[in-house]
Amino acid sequence: MSEEAVFETCRPRLMGLAYGMLGDRGEAEDVVQDTWLRFAGADTGAIRNAEAFLVTVATRLAIDRLRSARTRRESYVGPWLPEPLVADPAQPDPSDVVAEAERLSLALLVALERLNPVERAVFLLRDVFDLEYGEIADAVARTPTGCRQIARRARERAGEPVRRFPVSAEEEQRVLGAFVAAATTGDLEALTAVLAADAILYSDGGGAVPAARKPIYGAAKAARFILGVQRKVDFELAYAFVRVNGDPGFRFAGPEGVLGVLALELEGGRVANVRIVSNPSKLTRA
Repeated sequence: MSEEAVFETCRPRLMGLAYGMLGDRGEAEDVVQDTWLRFAGADTGAIRNAEAFLVTVATRLAIDRLRSARTRRESYVGPWLPEPLVADPAQPDPSDVVAEAERLSLALLVALERLNPVERAVFLLRDVFDLEYGEIADAVARTPTGCRQIARRARERAGEPVRRFPVSAEEEQRVLGAFVAAATTGDLEALTAVLAADAILYSDGGGAVPAARKPIYGAAKAARFILGVQRKVDFELAYAFVRVNGDPGFRFAGPEGVLGVLALELEGGRVANVRIVSNPSKLTRA
């Protein structure tokens, strides 16, 4: 098998790993491209396991980039959310990274922000991509025993595992339909009823567009925020059903294009959490 064929076989995993580390699709693509350049320039005859080599290179490159990104995020305006991976049923995206969306929800990636770069890499390699500790040790230059300890510490720091609660297609459509109907008609009571009493809304505008600077707690406050955003525009927002990092959600747009992506976590027949990404720099592929 040629170098190119080997690399293309591994590309989906490398993209998923890099995106999971960085939460940014463009940066993830840069990591994968740099990984290819290292691989193409290496003595492949001396590489016993090409996939392990590629994972190691991508992991180390992503760790370096994440350290730099952390410095930039310290001055980020308001809550930071990852660049969303949007899959539109009407316009399927064949790209490799979207295939990883089911593993990498926005909720999980935000939880991983609590970890340092090495902890995040070990968590992803073990708990998301199911690598053995021996393989992980090579990627992060630690011992297998050390990686096991890092993984345990990472799970504790990340908090409770982020689980997707199983929801039937019928239930999902009922909740989504009720949500968009209430939002588009400005029905505060109906929108509040769709949200769980303890729902939390996170809004990422990055300082470029109006957004809540802090999370909004409670169904009533979250509903008022959503309807308040709509009242501030002088045109009707168009909503389209999409999947956002594997979760149900909407893309909303105005006359000049996409204005935001909204991801919903469903639980018990209601919306437990709302995450809105409206930072224009994160919507170029939405």
